[in-house]
Amino acid sequence: MTYLARGAAALAAVLVLGCATNPVTGKSELALVSESQEIQMGQQAAQDVANTIGLYQDQQVQNYVSAIGKKLAAGSERPSLPWEFHVVDDPAVNAFALPGGFIYVTRGLMTHIDSEAELVSVMGHEIGHVTARHSVQQISRSQVAQLGLGIGSILSPTVAKYAGVASSGLGLLFLKFSRDDESQADALGFRYALAGGYDVREMLDVFRMLQAVTDASGGGGTPQWLETHPDPGNRLAVTQRRLDSLHTSLAGKVVGRDEFLQVVNNMTYGENPRQGFFRGTLFLHPDLRFQIEFPSGWKTQNQTASVAAMSPGQDAIIQLTVAGNQAPDAANTAFTSQQGVQVVQTGRTSVNGSSAVTTVFDAQTDQGVIRGRVTFFSFGGSTYQILGYTPATKFSGYD
Repeated sequence: MTYLARGAAALAAVLVLGCATNPVTGKSELALVSESQEIQMGQQAAQDVANTIGLYQDQQVQNYVSAIGKKLAAGSERPSLPWEFHVVDDPAVNAFALPGGFIYVTRGLMTHIDSEAELVSVMGHEIGHVTARHSVQQISRSQVAQLGLGIGSILSPTVAKYAGVASSGLGLLFLKFSRDDESQADALGFRYALAGGYDVREMLDVFRMLQAVTDASGGGGTPQWLETHPDPGNRLAVTQRRLDSLHTSLAGKVVGRDEFLQVVNNMTYGENPRQGFFRGTLFLHPDLRFQIEFPSGWKTQNQTASVAAMSPGQDAIIQLTVAGNQAPDAANTAFTSQQGVQVVQTGRTSVNGSSAVTTVFDAQTDQGVIRGRVTFFSFGGSTYQILGYTPATKFSGYD
């Protein structure tokens, strides 16, 4: 059998066998990821969220959001999922859903809304992405496309493939939903909020807030929620039409403004300077007592466990992290012993007077060979790692 014939046969078999009924629509659709695999992917990515972004350290806030989310999810089409709802300590105005029922809202979102009903409208939207299996659909379509192009096999272990993406860079967070997915999630969020007894008119204020954040930044700082959730059109108008078509009185429905404001009363608005802050390309961390200056023009980002920058051409990354309490040489050995890492050269250097070990290495990735430099040094009782990498062909220009 020729390669194309085998591919066509495999594709036909997948399309026949890889179908499931969508819990929301009741229609049969392509689904190459089982529910148990979906949950496993979400659990692995959830660990990365906690380690990389970090959860907001206030149990009262976490309990409040979790209780609301689980109440909404219990009334959804997939109540038996292991639903989890968390607040992450991120100043960006954002919310996101991982496969399997792991929902997150940011501290930035919490400080930009002012009622429980507004929070519910956002959480209901994210629940809708999970109940309608939007991530599963995207992963399945991607796998079929790869088979059709001869890039990969549809029969390869789906979970292993995408769990690897998640653990290496939270790839599951960057699955782009279609405009139809967004419209469906809006409609589902509206339905869940209404069924939960909330005043769905508050959803209008969420969209007004998102627009106000955009306007306040001069149009160049779109809230992250809108960056990862393409706008399916005029959401205000669509929501208003949905409200106009209701045959149910909203009098007495829950708004929960006072209760919500009490929960967020002591929450930091915007960047928390104690976790480090930027002055241009200079990053300063007052608690850890260090600073690092990144190259001019690079896009910087401060997260709980790291601070990093990406080149203007998006082809090189520099990242500073705490590597633990082991000595720099031991940390370097642990790094270079990882599977797939090949040492090119190791030597000694100095970082602002501190003795350091530095290694140039190669690593094989799905996109080709990358070459990087990793440096370990001690400061303030901890060992730090500075890691920079780029495609091997461009290393000499970035080293």
